[in-house]
Amino acid sequence: MQGSKWILGVFFLCASLGIAQKKQITLEDIWQGEFRTQYMDRLQSLDNGKEYVVLNYDRKARASTVDVFDYATSEKVRTLVNTQSLDGIDYIISYELSDDESKMLIATQLQSIYRRSTLGTYYVYDLDSESLELVADMPIQEPTFSPDGSKVAYGYNNNIYVRDLASGTTTEVTTDGKKNRIINGITDWVYEEEFGFVRAFDWNAAGTHIAYIRFDETQVPEFSMDVYGKDLYQTQQVFKYPKAGEQNATVSLHLYELASGKKSDVDLSAYNSYYIPRIKWTKDPNVLSVQLTNRKQNTVDLVFVDAQNNSSKLVLQDTDDAYVDITDNLTFLANNSFIWTSEKDGWNHIYHYDKNGKLLNQVTEGDWEVTRYYGFDTKTGRIYYQSSERGSIYRDVYSILPSGENKVQLTKRPGTNSASFSADFSYFINTFSSAMVPPVYTLHNALDGEKVREILNNTELRTKLLAYDMSEKEFSTIEVNGNELNMYMIKPSDFDPNKKYPLFMYQYSGPGSQNVADRWGGSNDYWHQMLAQQDIIVVCVDGRGTGLKGRDFKKVTQLELGKYEVQDQIGAAQKLADLPYIDGDRIGIWGWSYGGFMSANCLFQGADTFSMAIAVAPVGSWRFYDTIYTERYMSTPQENPGGYDNNSPITHVDKLKGDFLLVHGTADDNVHVQNSTRLVEALVQANKQFDWAMYPDKNHGIYGGNTRLHLYTKMTNFILENL
Repeated sequence: MQGSKWILGVFFLCASLGIAQKKQITLEDIWQGEFRTQYMDRLQSLDNGKEYVVLNYDRKARASTVDVFDYATSEKVRTLVNTQSLDGIDYIISYELSDDESKMLIATQLQSIYRRSTLGTYYVYDLDSESLELVADMPIQEPTFSPDGSKVAYGYNNNIYVRDLASGTTTEVTTDGKKNRIINGITDWVYEEEFGFVRAFDWNAAGTHIAYIRFDETQVPEFSMDVYGKDLYQTQQVFKYPKAGEQNATVSLHLYELASGKKSDVDLSAYNSYYIPRIKWTKDPNVLSVQLTNRKQNTVDLVFVDAQNNSSKLVLQDTDDAYVDITDNLTFLANNSFIWTSEKDGWNHIYHYDKNGKLLNQVTEGDWEVTRYYGFDTKTGRIYYQSSERGSIYRDVYSILPSGENKVQLTKRPGTNSASFSADFSYFINTFSSAMVPPVYTLHNALDGEKVREILNNTELRTKLLAYDMSEKEFSTIEVNGNELNMYMIKPSDFDPNKKYPLFMYQYSGPGSQNVADRWGGSNDYWHQMLAQQDIIVVCVDGRGTGLKGRDFKKVTQLELGKYEVQDQIGAAQKLADLPYIDGDRIGIWGWSYGGFMSANCLFQGADTFSMAIAVAPVGSWRFYDTIYTERYMSTPQENPGGYDNNSPITHVDKLKGDFLLVHGTADDNVHVQNSTRLVEALVQANKQFDWAMYPDKNHGIYGGNTRLHLYTKMTNFILENL
């Protein structure tokens, strides 16, 4: 780690003043904005490739601006819009430019529906005339410009609408949408959460057709959730939620022709079409690409649909004994050849296919993962991507020819590097961070990666942190159950190897995840630093099933979620307990969501290893979780009952010996509070004492007002009292 000396030099510049003079991190510091990090919000390149746009907010003026900067100088050259000059808009949450950059779609007054979906008030701002037009009189979903910017399509009340901006007329594309029955063009709950997208409609390149997915939820079981609020009687939120093994929405694909108003159904019955996780028009305005997968999600069919004659053909099929990940990496080049990423050689790599699905070349290869695909430069013929070639805890940006030759590493500094490229691929803005260095934004030449200048560096935050008692996050590996697992450790800044310290472990452990990475963290990292100030050693280990170490390492947990991951956390704790400075009688573990599932399991099944655990919003049994996520890794409970029951915390409550804190939000639409209530009942019937907290009307994130401060105060006190 070449950067370690420099990092330590920065953070321990004031060490000569003595640790006693350093400030201690408080929960109020963490949760009341003391460590606010600066970012370049909504950064995107303009088509000229010479300028980029950023969304800014002036706290003094209380105004949002969308500003244009020059790549070459990083100087602001103009402001596209300022809310001080717009009636009725105080704050811009997000924006979208039309393809010709003459209009801007402005989002304001958004309200969350679920994790990714929102209802909002949207305006179209004409940059030439400086006129502002409301898209619809009611809150709408997912509005997007037609390619020529003359229309906006959007979702409302489970139907699709198109507004003609010139005439002001609005056309109803679909009419059969009905809550908890039929959804057109917007994904249902489980698609949104597990396939990671909300807008299920797409314009073709000519703006003549819209393709959309229709969800028939009629047979999907309903989940009801009480919302207690402040009134005398609670209300109830009822929505369709398919739990593992239950009925999913029936999905179908449709085409709408704007000129005629004609709708046509696309027959996908010849393919693995149980799910439709992606639709995307190719460069040819008559050809739609559709990604389809079976219920097990171990086969993905890439199908091309011809909109002229409504015919279809299978272009590519990707299979895996376990599952095939759905990504957004499919990219069409000018000749309709396309880029695809796959784990078929054991690692995630880039493949180049012609327009008929014939493999032209495997572009990247090696025992490392491509972690992001950025694009293809038609001028130089180079592909740009991010990968873990330096090591699984790092990220760097590279370019390469489609032939796989002439690879260039464009970022040099060890840590996490990500890029935002100019439209013409002449520049990229690199975002760098490491475990001890907050985000730094620098401008680089795309051809060779040479740094042009620094744009933003979070100097204010870095200077502020110098005054605090901070410890280095030490990266290493630990051999557990025959595998070298990535690990980091945070020791007290005045660490004494002759003392015995309690150990507190943090993990998530979900399939393909990564917690041990050399990147700037968030609130949990500050909290872990605060715990280190209390003479607690904090450790995180990424066990089997996590990502960035190859297909086999990640997918070993197939059909057995919670088995190998728990073995690895228990094994790591036992090995760490052998260190002379670890008190083996005081080992705790915590996690959230999948991590809560894990921490409960570890305490129950590792009762002789762990003395305490905190589980926040945990899965109590995979039988209670949704179809798409759970069945991807576990198949259905009808096919794999043992896998569901043998590794669930609810099965092992009788083994509890240590101190256990269970936390959940009652309005968690994702991991339902049912998971914790059933776990509570099992613990009660096993006559096991434990502590628990329910946060009324809080979702999976358990936040709002002082909620996070209260939660972390409770967890901190529990740790200090029991570890």
